Amino acid sequence: MTDAPASPLKLFNSLTRQLEEFRPVHPGTLGDPADPPEARVYSCGPTVYNYPHIGNMRAYVFADTLGRTLSFKGYKLTHVINITDVGHLTDDADAGEDKMEKMAAEKAQSIWDIARHYTEAYWADVKALNIRQPAHWSIATDYVPQMIEFAKAIAEKHCYELDGGLYFDTSTVADYGALARAKTEDGEGRIEEVEGKRHAADFAIWRKTPAGETRQMEWDSPWGRGAPGWHLECSVMSEALLGFPFDIHTGGIDHREIHHPNEIAQNQAHSCSDASGARIWMHNNFLIERSGKMSKSAGEFLRLQLLIDKGYHPLAYRLMCLQAHYRSELEFSWEGLGAALTRLKRMVAIVEKLPEVSADRIADAETGADFSWIDNALSADLNTAAMLPLFELAIQTKQAPPEEKLVVIAKVDAVLGLDLLNLTRTDLRIRPKSAAITEAEIEAMLTRRKEARAAKDFATSDKLRDELIAAGVEVMDGDPLGWDWRLDAN
Repeated sequence: MTDAPASPLKLFNSLTRQLEEFRPVHPGTLGDPADPPEARVYSCGPTVYNYPHIGNMRAYVFADTLGRTLSFKGYKLTHVINITDVGHLTDDADAGEDKMEKMAAEKAQSIWDIARHYTEAYWADVKALNIRQPAHWSIATDYVPQMIEFAKAIAEKHCYELDGGLYFDTSTVADYGALARAKTEDGEGRIEEVEGKRHAADFAIWRKTPAGETRQMEWDSPWGRGAPGWHLECSVMSEALLGFPFDIHTGGIDHREIHHPNEIAQNQAHSCSDASGARIWMHNNFLIERSGKMSKSAGEFLRLQLLIDKGYHPLAYRLMCLQAHYRSELEFSWEGLGAALTRLKRMVAIVEKLPEVSADRIADAETGADFSWIDNALSADLNTAAMLPLFELAIQTKQAPPEEKLVVIAKVDAVLGLDLLNLTRTDLRIRPKSAAITEAEIEAMLTRRKEARAAKDFATSDKLRDELIAAGVEVMDGDPLGWDWRLDAN
């Protein structure tokens, strides 16, 4: 936006449990290209030991929507997403095997090959969901020397050694667990006891490699050869790339209970203050899938490629996420995903039918356009769910000239990220992997059927329709969207 928006951006801060007006650490001057206000955001990224499931990817759609909103509001965005390739245990609390080491052993592969493969798979999902690239992908193993220095700086006042490594004493920082509301919500209940720990909530800063064992990822440190704890990496990388304090830290709501409180404790210890590192902590809620296939431990789980294999465009899933507020639980179902796909098809159909308009007419329409309704929805804690029906109404209005619709589509889609100005109906018509019939065969049979209907040869028309149905093709006669057919996903 070129002019200062009327609505202040209000975001829900998990730390205070209330909406707060966004006031950047580096305010700059709104509207001044030489000194723009900057928004610095850190998002907890994946542990690259397996494919991300669609519940994981909801967190990145949310973070991307936040980033796009900040850009819409005129901020220069500096976004960091980390890649965890070391230190994350099978129990998110403080026990179990290292997830990366465990998968490498199961696959009989190098841990570095495991990390590379699943990082690339994650990046492919990021691209498929039209999530913008961050300013930095920070890789945990690139920062191990900095992690050791960070740990050394806090060790004397805040840590103690056990046989297993260096542990953080949570009693040494003020109001530990405030983010999780651990004292009243049992937020630390998942932490398992480790012999010798002073307090149940204390957590590992550095893990020694057990005697007689060798890990694929291990480094020398003042506390013995080993690897950093999971929580240490985010404190180190966020400070290194964004500085303390920075503006916003995002993650899934599961991080609110253990991982992020431990980050805050480390940040407080390192800065010798009560500062949490980030001014605002934001968390998206869970994606609920009641069949139990969401879990990676269940074997086959819901990953983005499975949606594509069943004939659903990945941007239908992005739209499904945008239809719910990020702080609300979102229940996944194939029916719900199908409805989101239909909604996306309607939007694409409208865009495709718009006539070509000159750049001058579009520029004139943008000059006089009122985007306050977009700004109001986004400023109310990223309320894309409220913005969507207003957007659909705006582009469906018959009285509005095409240049005005194109301006609205471009402005809204810069935030929604649905790629509406480039998507076509052909893009959205994905053939399910299980389908035996090809698109060319479908189109040829539909052409013959249209010819038969034109010749009033209804017997042939019905026969061809029945053959298509038997092959899993739904013939969509009279579809107002103009889609001629759809393949059922099996």
